[in-house]
Amino acid sequence: MQRSGGIVGNSSQPWVLRRVRLTWLSFMLFFILVFFPLIAHYYLTTIDEAGGPDKRIFGPRPGGELCEAKHVQDLCRIRESVSEELLQLEAKRQELNGEIARLNLRIEACKRSIDSAKQDLLQLKNVISQTEHSYKELMAQNQPKLSLPVRLLPDKDDPGYPPPKSAQSCRLHTCFDYARCPLTSGFPVYVYDTGSYPWGEKLDPLVKQAFASSVKSSVYVTDNPNIACLYIVLVGEIQESPSSPPASPLDLEKQLKALPYWRLDGHNHLLVHLSRKSLTQNFLYNVSTGRAAVAQSTFFERQYREGFDMVVSPLVHALSEPNFLEVPPQVPVKRKYLFTFQGEKVESLRSSLLEAPPQSFEEEMEGDPPADYDDRIIGTLKAVQDSHLDQVLVEFTCKNQPKPSLATEWALCGEREDRLEVLKVSTFALVISPGDGQLVASAGCSMRLFEALEVGAIPVVLGDHSKLPYHHLIRWSEAVIMVPKPRITELHFLLRSISDNDLLAMRRQGRFLWETYFSTSESIFSTILASVRTSIQIPAAPIREEPAQEIPHKAGKLAGTDANMADNGDLDLGPVEVEPPYASPRFLRNFTYTAADVYRTWNRAPGPFHLFPHTPLDPVLPSEAKFLGSGTGFRPIGGGSGGSGKEFQAALGGNVPREQFTVVMLTYEREEVLMNSLERLNGLPYLNKVVVVWNSPKPPSDDLLWPDIGLPIVVVRTEKNSLNNRFIPWDAVETEAILSIDDDAHLRHDEIMFGFRVWREARDRIVGFPGRFHAWDVNHQSWLYNSNYSCELSMVLTGAAFFHKYYAYLYSYVMPQAIRDMVDEYINCEDIAMNFLVSHITRKPPIKVTSRWTFRCPGCPQALSHDDSHFHERHKCINFFVKVYGYMPLLYTQFRVDSVLFKTRLPHDKTKCFKFI
Repeated sequence: MQRSGGIVGNSSQPWVLRRVRLTWLSFMLFFILVFFPLIAHYYLTTIDEAGGPDKRIFGPRPGGELCEAKHVQDLCRIRESVSEELLQLEAKRQELNGEIARLNLRIEACKRSIDSAKQDLLQLKNVISQTEHSYKELMAQNQPKLSLPVRLLPDKDDPGYPPPKSAQSCRLHTCFDYARCPLTSGFPVYVYDTGSYPWGEKLDPLVKQAFASSVKSSVYVTDNPNIACLYIVLVGEIQESPSSPPASPLDLEKQLKALPYWRLDGHNHLLVHLSRKSLTQNFLYNVSTGRAAVAQSTFFERQYREGFDMVVSPLVHALSEPNFLEVPPQVPVKRKYLFTFQGEKVESLRSSLLEAPPQSFEEEMEGDPPADYDDRIIGTLKAVQDSHLDQVLVEFTCKNQPKPSLATEWALCGEREDRLEVLKVSTFALVISPGDGQLVASAGCSMRLFEALEVGAIPVVLGDHSKLPYHHLIRWSEAVIMVPKPRITELHFLLRSISDNDLLAMRRQGRFLWETYFSTSESIFSTILASVRTSIQIPAAPIREEPAQEIPHKAGKLAGTDANMADNGDLDLGPVEVEPPYASPRFLRNFTYTAADVYRTWNRAPGPFHLFPHTPLDPVLPSEAKFLGSGTGFRPIGGGSGGSGKEFQAALGGNVPREQFTVVMLTYEREEVLMNSLERLNGLPYLNKVVVVWNSPKPPSDDLLWPDIGLPIVVVRTEKNSLNNRFIPWDAVETEAILSIDDDAHLRHDEIMFGFRVWREARDRIVGFPGRFHAWDVNHQSWLYNSNYSCELSMVLTGAAFFHKYYAYLYSYVMPQAIRDMVDEYINCEDIAMNFLVSHITRKPPIKVTSRWTFRCPGCPQALSHDDSHFHERHKCINFFVKVYGYMPLLYTQFRVDSVLFKTRLPHDKTKCFKFI
């Protein structure tokens, strides 16, 4: 136990020692960890403060000493770079502030300059206004004060004038009321409804239908009778019906007086009788028509009032258009028979041969002429036929029943088709006037005349007492041979002595008269109106212009400069008109033309002596009065009014130096090509505006930006895709000159200017660049179209050509519709059709300028002309057009116009061609 206790007592002492040690160690650790850092911090701080700022060890140091540390050198470089950039930005800011100050000074100077320019512009406007006012005052001092008269309409219940003393006393100045037809009236015509008078139900249905159709198409017809100048009543042709005999003259006279606007005496009324048969009723013969004029095919001498009544043509084609393919060609000039006649005289006057012994013609000429020469005519014509000197055909007895006719008149034999077949092989067609001298006009003779002109047989009228249709206006001597009956023995000699050139000219004139005045019901009605209108000297209504339905488009793209456009070679464009766009002078002679030039221009067929063809819309005077009355179209052009001190450009083109042209460009879904072509027109002198004929049913793209060439660009919407749209007379075209150009044609400005100057010297011609010609194919006996290089040409393609706007009217409204239909069928040949038309009218070839023959369009899509069928179609077009016209109107020429300024370089294989400078 003691051992154990001793052990326990010995062991408790080390435990206390160990506890003491642990306490001391903890205190030492606490002292070291807490007080030692504080003492060290205090000591170090005391050292830095005692050593001064230059010998600090742990305090902050200067930048240079800090940068000596390697790990902060990059930061130092960054700081230096940023500092340098800040200095540069500050310098630049100061520079910009200085520039802004200078610009502010310039802005202030520009504002002052603009204000000064505005003041100058205002002063110039005042000067211009004063100058215009002075000019007007000067013109007013040297010109009489003229103005359009105020139209005074007579009262609708005007009492009228005393009736004429006799049927023969009526003339325009005694029986026509001019007060209802002032010059500015426009010639309004009121047409009575055929159902408003008793005999209207008896009229021939075909005549009524054809007449109604013609009335609807006339521009002169009005529905307001109170303002009408002329009142038209259709009195025939009346159907023959045994159940309803024609009214007696007294009843018919009462019915006429019962018309609502007859006004006692029927002044300013025209009674129209259109006949469809060779024997027509002359039921107005014993009817007193008062002051109303009569228009019919049959007249007796004591019934006809010269200068007042009107001999009209028969209505052969009532509702059908003539078939041009059935009309024989005008060449060859001489046909199988020299002359032909087929007819039978059913009832004749008592021949003088029955009263006295037969005498020779010489003996009869010495004494009194016989009452009827028809028996002598029969004997003489049979003698010519029996002589076999020339092949003639005369038949005085019909094989079948002759057509009914008037007494002493030669009846027609056979059917119309049979008669036409004989006339197609006849050079001359005899028309023997009635034996009764009192019958001055008959429907039978008019029918023979119509058929002869239709197939190109030159009419020979035996009997100078006959009145041919519209004889007071038409110069029949240019298409018909008038021979008195006593000269029947000299007829054969006369016909054989006429040259081929004269025969062709007369045949062409006859074809022109037939197409213009007699071929359709519309032309007959228009001729009747034009005859009255011309007699009272009222200007014709102009042919309507096609209203241009513009397609909105965005413009603003600045036109660039094309290399081909700027490449003018060594040529200077010369003096340029820098004035703003203006229209060519027009509408200057509308009223004076009717009175002054009517005897010079009417009734002329296409030929060297005639440049103004009459249109079916206005057969006697050309309907395009505003063109023909302009005083600037198709007139002889001299050297102008220039002199040694006047610019060449100002004198060129006659006395109209201030003139411009319009570009008409046809396009179809080639927007990029079109935009490039329009850009090439930028800065083109003489250009008035550009009319783009958009031939596609798809409108232009909405985002398409059109070039700004400094002139109006009118985009016209068309009803259908047709090449005929190229020649529509758009009202947007305000100039006489039209430059028709394809959208892919490349022309330099100098070439266009030169072509325009040439056109101003030859306004009746087509003046252009690419030339073509036609040729006769001997093997196939047909015409061919040729585009090979040649010294000779007969056509100028309208893809780049100048022509007068007048031809656009003729092409669209006068040229036979069959030609336009074929252009639409082939989508081709519109340029050939225009060349045919102009050559047919003027009898002159086109004019080619420069040596250019083709156009190159790099990058353009393939054109229609690249198709293999293109030339085959053009061959067919030429032959078809020849059938329509009846002859080949194209004329060859080797004339080409080049400017001495062009310095044309001719290829070596073209040096043999003639070139006129």
